[in-house]
Amino acid sequence: MAGAVRLVGIQERRARLGVRHHLAPGARAASVVEVARDLVGLHGTDPASVFLAVWAQMAAAEVDAIKHALYEERVLVRILGMRRTMFTVPLELAPVVQAACARAIAVGERRRLLQFLEQGGVARDPERWLSEVEASTVRALAARGEATATELSEDEPRLREQLLLAVGKPYEGRQNVSTRVLFLLGAEGRIIRGRPRGSWTSSQYRWSPIEAWLPGGMADWPTEAAQVELVRRWLAAFGPGTAADLKWWTGLTAGQVKRALAEVGPVEVDLDGTTGLVLPGDREPVRVAEPWVALLPALDPTVMGWTGRGWFLGDHGPALFDRSGNPGPTVWREGRIVGGWAQRKDGEVVFRLLEDVGADAVAAVEAEAERLRAWLGEVRVTPRFRTPLERELTG
Repeated sequence: MAGAVRLVGIQERRARLGVRHHLAPGARAASVVEVARDLVGLHGTDPASVFLAVWAQMAAAEVDAIKHALYEERVLVRILGMRRTMFTVPLELAPVVQAACARAIAVGERRRLLQFLEQGGVARDPERWLSEVEASTVRALAARGEATATELSEDEPRLREQLLLAVGKPYEGRQNVSTRVLFLLGAEGRIIRGRPRGSWTSSQYRWSPIEAWLPGGMADWPTEAAQVELVRRWLAAFGPGTAADLKWWTGLTAGQVKRALAEVGPVEVDLDGTTGLVLPGDREPVRVAEPWVALLPALDPTVMGWTGRGWFLGDHGPALFDRSGNPGPTVWREGRIVGGWAQRKDGEVVFRLLEDVGADAVAAVEAEAERLRAWLGEVRVTPRFRTPLERELTG
């Protein structure tokens, strides 16, 4: 009848994923920016994941081209975002993520740092002290163009002050003020993580002024408007999904998600008994893509797009996720996870399938593993968060 809620079954959700996440051969992206935009950012906690995700989703990805987009064209930027996680996003999305998510993170981070400064006896007037150190650090960074925390500490010695954290606990320890100050300046959108120290797999970055990527600085979006835009983009990339998926992925409160959804006005669909949401005009069936396989990296945005993962993960979670819920490298076949992969010390890319996928699919995975081995060359990739299967494969 008119207005009836349409059923979107698992097969259709998998077909949408293959096309919209550029994993089916005929849907591969043409540029790094297209990948990052269409997935609402690439997870950047593990720097190798950005490059490996682009490799899996572009028609022809080259390391030098990805680095050029990041550091020469500067059309992408690393930013603290959803769930207090690092993302690599297109420039036009950075102010949205900043206002929707990082702004609140920065408020909490500033409050904690002021408490640490006072409790540790670093400053009698912590607010004035911090304001002075921030201003001095930003000036030093602008003069250098880009710099490490160590280099900035030469210009602003107060960055070498140490904080005593987790007092009285087994993991009590000291941390340089520089770590907290630079994190805070990054969360506020005043500085950003720029070029890595070393190769593209390095997790140590030089800091740069935000103006190096955004000449006018970070555009100032109203928080609520930014949250609405972020929800809209998630629905375009990951819909259909649930309000619970949105709350988890964005890190927003249930109230914030509800308000943003009221502005977006999504259409309800039936996800096999669960209420799902899609953008208005996005209810039409999606054609099933041609057969495909993919090797996705640890912390890949496709794996991390939903909190309800049963429709593509099945029972494979214990082997492919660590105890904190971080996914390792995964093998996909036509919209579902069927195994995991790893790179050994000699460079070989190995995999294990956790279900029977048929001889043709096995051959396709073997070919994809060899393609990845050749692409990586002499580079060795070890995920930051090790999972049971990835450890077994590397032995």
